[in-house]
Amino acid sequence: MPDTPATLRFYGDLASWWPLISPPEEYAEEAAFAETVLRSASIPVREVLELGSGGGHNAVYLKASFAMTLVDLSDEMLDVSRRLNPDCEHHQGDMRTVRIGRSFDAVFVHDAIGYMTNEADLRRAIDTALVHCRPGGVAVFVPDETRETFEEGTDHGGTDGADGRAARYLEWMWDPDPEDTWVVTEYAFLLREVDGSVHVAHDTHRLGLFGRDDWLGLLADAGFEPTAVAEVTSEDRTPREFFVGHRPAAPV
Repeated sequence: MPDTPATLRFYGDLASWWPLISPPEEYAEEAAFAETVLRSASIPVREVLELGSGGGHNAVYLKASFAMTLVDLSDEMLDVSRRLNPDCEHHQGDMRTVRIGRSFDAVFVHDAIGYMTNEADLRRAIDTALVHCRPGGVAVFVPDETRETFEEGTDHGGTDGADGRAARYLEWMWDPDPEDTWVVTEYAFLLREVDGSVHVAHDTHRLGLFGRDDWLGLLADAGFEPTAVAEVTSEDRTPREFFVGHRPAAPV
């Protein structure tokens, strides 16, 4: 079973379909809330590093307020993002190991943090955020689920493109073993080409699942001052918890 986005079709040969599977317009409200959390740093926030930036759909909105540097493991997803965000700096890298060589006022990690399926990898991603976060800055992590909120279930969606292509998907999430730290999401895609032909694709994703106390403890262990912030959303779903790590300001 695949462990990282590097082995997933979603972020490889299917990456060009991402804007139809999960359109940028669906990110506006969440990005606006993320902006308010990023501004909770004790220093002014101007430069933001986004780890696991994917197709750049959060950056479409966040770049209006911040200078965004985007990092993703998938070159194909970075190509999608570059078309949307040519004014942003892009780097290929793994959030567990990447080192940009400079620090930022804030670090943002959206749902790509879900691909950390064990505590060791989650700790490494948090350490990466700390390394790149200036004293007084903030790191914000947005897992789709926590152990306390997870529910097995299905979802569906997709849109039509202006070029004649269209995509529809079915998502099925379930937990094979409630005693471990990951769950499975199965995706089925129906993809219509410009010529009207339709093909089917399937992808299996393993996603990490950790409890609230796990998150807060790992952030504290890394050197952050941790808090959890309940998302404000108008969508018909359980609000996410944003896990926020404030890096203590440098001594005067």
